[in-house]
Amino acid sequence: METRKVQLTGGSTYTVSLPKEWATANDVEAGSEIQFYPEDERLVLSPERSDDQSTGSFDVGSRDGAAALTRVVITMYVSGFDEIRLTADRLTADQRQVIRQATQGLVGLEIIEETPERVVLQDLLDSSELEIENSLERMRLVALTMVRDAVTALVERDEGLARDVIDRDDDVDRLWFMVSRIFRTVLRNPAASTTVDLDRETVFDYQSGARQLERVADHATKIAGVARDVETVPESVVADLQALETEATDLCETAVDALLESDTEAATREAESVLERLPEVTDRARDVSNSVVEVDDSERAQRLGLVVDSLSRTADYGGNVAESAFLSATPRPE
Repeated sequence: METRKVQLTGGSTYTVSLPKEWATANDVEAGSEIQFYPEDERLVLSPERSDDQSTGSFDVGSRDGAAALTRVVITMYVSGFDEIRLTADRLTADQRQVIRQATQGLVGLEIIEETPERVVLQDLLDSSELEIENSLERMRLVALTMVRDAVTALVERDEGLARDVIDRDDDVDRLWFMVSRIFRTVLRNPAASTTVDLDRETVFDYQSGARQLERVADHATKIAGVARDVETVPESVVADLQALETEATDLCETAVDALLESDTEAATREAESVLERLPEVTDRARDVSNSVVEVDDSERAQRLGLVVDSLSRTADYGGNVAESAFLSATPRPE
């Protein structure tokens, strides 16, 4: 770590010199302009760039599998590239189709150019319009509704509703990738933190919460899968499953409230209430699991046990969000 003394110039201006090694590495010279970004008691500086657009290229010629090619598109999007160039000696029709499908699953990403050798994707979102809090609230609404609908589909034998729950998982994934993109962009670029009007620690907490909600949606999808396979749910366990679902989703609901709460005292109370109630929900899940084991049909009992496990994990994810909220509300060291 290097230190510099602050100098007083002209009787009213404070100045500090830049390390020459850093300046050289970042093309800073006499006459260059530097951008400053205040973060509480810190001041982050960055060389001014004439073009903030970032472009990334990837040779996908060897990526024949749909999963591998989809992963490339998602990774480059989450990494924060404004323009993504996917190239090959010659792109196949199957590769182009996979790229189109992957692009449709990402917020703001569009195909702007296609040639036999490349496909160019562009992020068309205006960074100033990105609101990570709204994305988190939308994820909560969709994910928790998925859990409730999945249990309803299970007990009411509604295959159409179960199928709809599975389809909605794409909506949560789309929001999750966007939140992750914002998070990684803010980590690398101090200007992005100013754009979203949130400090980097808060963006980290929101991204952590979004990750938990994405997992909640995954477990809702698992429950919906069981709902499509199990013909009937014994009346002896229906009420228990519904009660467990209500308690688990309520924990998540309150935890996200705490994470988004600007009043630190209120956030602390809500987060603590979730963490205090979590052991009770865990005990209830254990009791319901014991009841499910007694179901006559062993295969059906096993599948219902998966439902109980998913609901228990949903409650745990709510607890994880509450812990993030509690940490966020705690005074930070000077």
